[in-house]
Amino acid sequence: QVQLVESGGESVQAGGSLKLSCAASGVTFSGYTMGWFRQAPGKEREFVATVSWSGEWIIYSDSVKGRFLISRDNPKNMVHLQMLSLKPEDTAVYVCILSKGDWTRPIRSPEVHYWGQGTQVTVSS
Repeated sequence: QVQLVESGGESVQAGGSLKLSCAASGVTFSGYTMGWFRQAPGKEREFVATVSWSGEWIIYSDSVKGRFLISRDNPKNMVHLQMLSLKPEDTAVYVCILSKGDWTRPIRSPEVHYWGQGTQVTVSS
């Protein structure tokens, strides 16, 4: 059974940075996309970023493009999200995701195969 465990969420001030990590276990297949969604209080869950197995396809939402960097370590089954220049509107629970195959566009929630439990990121002004 696939499990995704996130870490790195904290409270920071606006303009600060954080690095989130997600470790996947129980994965018995290759060629999967990993990434992140987030959900702020009172808002719908939204796509943040994904990276394909080979790293060829990296997709960011417009709201984080230029500030967030996603990377993955396949031998360790991990994905990371380096978040820079954080804004209060980045406050949310960040959830790691895994989906089979390569995605060359922002993935939608129904297309995600596995979800983590999430890690809280709070950005104060």
